[in-house]
Amino acid sequence: MATYFIIGASSGIGKQLAENLAIEGHQVYATYHKHSIENHISIDYHPLNVLDEQIDISFLPETIDGLVYCPGSIHLKPFHRISATDFVQDYQLQVVGAIKLIQACLSRLKNSPQASILLFSTIAAQQGLNFHSQVASSKGAIEGLTKALAAEFAPKIRVNAIAPSLTNTPLATALLNTEQKIEANAQRHPLKRIGTTNDMAYMASFLLSEKASWISGQIIHVDGGMSSLRI
Repeated sequence: MATYFIIGASSGIGKQLAENLAIEGHQVYATYHKHSIENHISIDYHPLNVLDEQIDISFLPETIDGLVYCPGSIHLKPFHRISATDFVQDYQLQVVGAIKLIQACLSRLKNSPQASILLFSTIAAQQGLNFHSQVASSKGAIEGLTKALAAEFAPKIRVNAIAPSLTNTPLATALLNTEQKIEANAQRHPLKRIGTTNDMAYMASFLLSEKASWISGQIIHVDGGMSSLRI
């Protein structure tokens, strides 16, 4: 049994991952911000705002085997309508928040014989997409951070990231709020459907596990073939 810490586990991919890991028999510590959630028998939830100056993780044990950072945002607007402040706020949430949590948890991860950090990018960091400049900028930084930390923390701690395409989560509600939008977006993908939270959670579970013990510094595209196939 491993011990995992998932930041942003009240909905979407984070919630699905926490539940899957708990079902597998692992101990999961998880955080929520705006939406409180009841503890599961193997999931210990705590409130946490990654934008706070001081991060309190005193509830964690002295050793954790995996850290997953899930908070994110999807703001799709023409570049000329995005202020510099918008870019900074997005970077604070998606990049600086991850940095603060990794730094806070580093000693606990080093206590594990097989530690892993998992971050989330997006298909838009590698593939140019209209109106994605804000999210692509932050997630591009996440990809750089993933590789830099994987090199710095090797061989003790593995660091990887998942880069999804459009996934059916609360963050994507505006893009998937009708059957017509769901079908139209599905048809853009070679596998002709949009992603599910389990698609991402299954890959996340694998990357956290000992089965992925020789994988580090990778950006894994879970995107229905969108990033590499043209059919």
